[in-house]
Amino acid sequence: MLAKDIMTTEVVTVHPDDNVEKVAQLLLEHHISGLPVVDKDGKLVGVVTEGDLVFREKKVRAPLFVMIFDSLIYLEKPKRFIEEIRRTVAQKVDELMSTKLYTVGPDASIEEVATIIVDRNINRVPVVDADKRLLGIISRQDVIRATLGK
Repeated sequence: MLAKDIMTTEVVTVHPDDNVEKVAQLLLEHHISGLPVVDKDGKLVGVVTEGDLVFREKKVRAPLFVMIFDSLIYLEKPKRFIEEIRRTVAQKVDELMSTKLYTVGPDASIEEVATIIVDRNINRVPVVDADKRLLGIISRQDVIRATLGK
């Protein structure tokens, strides 16, 4: 069985310039846990999930540091702290979405899809064409449904 046989083709998407409230509304309205983010040409540029929305509510922890001779020495990278602040105050999808994407083509096997889902600990795999245009999406439930023959 191939990705094109089990993917959902009626995919709810958002655009990078959409606001975060729209994401929350769509997730709740459609009872889904994540949305592909596509540009004006339909190319996949990211994914935004309910986990990203929950992240906005987390307590941001300042990086650990020591003071030596009136100098700050960070014990961990301040870059992580800056990124957490940026995501916590995000108003637009492009400020919150993940751009690290795991995708498959329409001719990928169900085994390839399942392997990505398990190995990358993700809930959905976008199906894209050679130009990265979104064709569909495969969720964990789609894989289970396909293995049961339903």
